[in-house]
Amino acid sequence: MSENIKIAVVGSGYVGLVAAVCFAEMGHSVICVDNDERKVAALQAGDSLIHENYLPELLEKYRNTSVRFMTDLAEATRECEAIFIAVGTPQSEAGDADLSYVEAVACEIARSITSYKVIVEKSTVPVYTNEWVTRSMERNGVARHLFDVVSNPEFLREGTAVTDFLHPDRIVVGADSERAAAILTRIYLPLTTGDYYNRSGAIVGFHNVNQPPPLLLTSTKSAEIIKHASNAFLAMKISFINAVSNLCEATNANVEQVARGMGLDSRIGPRFLRPGIGYGGSCFPKDVAAFRSVAEQLGIDFSLLTEVEKINSQQKRRFLNKVRSALWTLRGKRLGVLGLAFKGETDDIRESPAIDVVEMLLAENCSIAAYDPAAARRTKEELPAGPNLCYVDDAYAAAKDADALLILTDWAEFANLDLNRLNQTLRYPIIIDGRNLYDPDIMVKHGFTYLSIGRAAAYPVRDVASLSSAS
Repeated sequence: MSENIKIAVVGSGYVGLVAAVCFAEMGHSVICVDNDERKVAALQAGDSLIHENYLPELLEKYRNTSVRFMTDLAEATRECEAIFIAVGTPQSEAGDADLSYVEAVACEIARSITSYKVIVEKSTVPVYTNEWVTRSMERNGVARHLFDVVSNPEFLREGTAVTDFLHPDRIVVGADSERAAAILTRIYLPLTTGDYYNRSGAIVGFHNVNQPPPLLLTSTKSAEIIKHASNAFLAMKISFINAVSNLCEATNANVEQVARGMGLDSRIGPRFLRPGIGYGGSCFPKDVAAFRSVAEQLGIDFSLLTEVEKINSQQKRRFLNKVRSALWTLRGKRLGVLGLAFKGETDDIRESPAIDVVEMLLAENCSIAAYDPAAARRTKEELPAGPNLCYVDDAYAAAKDADALLILTDWAEFANLDLNRLNQTLRYPIIIDGRNLYDPDIMVKHGFTYLSIGRAAAYPVRDVASLSSAS
């Protein structure tokens, strides 16, 4: 039978909040600490603050009972056996991770320790962070036998973070002491024994009682590198298929067919082989840059990651040129935009390629009507409405009287539009799809000029005939 362990989670962002409610779902008692009093009050009142499947339900189920929200880290430190640090590690101007928030938390924890604690790195941090946290604790007068530092990286995808936490591909615990490893092992027992999946009302996912997730015990340094290496590799995979898509366009090949042929190879697999306008979000851009920066500081040439970043940046510019090729000139054009979040099923706009494309189009003096099911509010704060930019309430309002419709985010909603209605709504039936949500043949049958990524442009018969007569 799994035991209840008292856990503190410092930070209530995507990682911290998801971790807090999921630990409670696993049967633990959790204190979630944040220094933002307004966020704490909102969470206490039941506002999850972020768009994430299952999060509102779990928050309502456990808030102010199994999960308490507070600003007092000292109290949380005294009460809890394990303290998970899940604060931000933003990218600095030099490209490396800014660890000042992690350091500040470590120093504050140090002032409140009176008995043994396990301090857990949950934020994405570069290798050697565990040593710096240890050093900060010791510099603040904490005896070495009173704490251990463990690396327990998260591998969560925004939009499916709760399911990913409770049904992980693997649980990585980097610990250099048996005592610390034992505590983390106890925390994750509900998952690794399969006990959680037997419970009534357990969130359904990939794992079950007969196939629980594996626990991988490593050194702290290995765990820190695993996180950065994983994200950098996935970003590389995305940039690779985007580079392949450019080759496909130049040769009239179909990148969807190429990706399928590659993905059926068990050594490669199909995931992250979807071409588009580039990766974004809070993880991939920052983690690729940080991983490259760490390598450079250690005298290791990791220029491969520089090329990954370069391809990702160029992909947005190539999409702009695709829009230009469909419309000839951009100045004064009215464009409908579907999608502002960096990916579907989330409201996160950090490093969103969709936002970058919108800003490029505004710089070309286009007029834009934009729609996103969840991210409009956040986007308005960063990119306020103005003479050439308005936010609308549905896809058809974005398309109304537009010279073309651009699909920039892969929301499922955008893949199921009424094509006949869409054709009648647009001024010109032109769709430039940055996420390859539609079959070109189907779009042609519905009368659209359809441009996508890594596939030949598709024109209705009348367009092909008019182009031939013009030549």
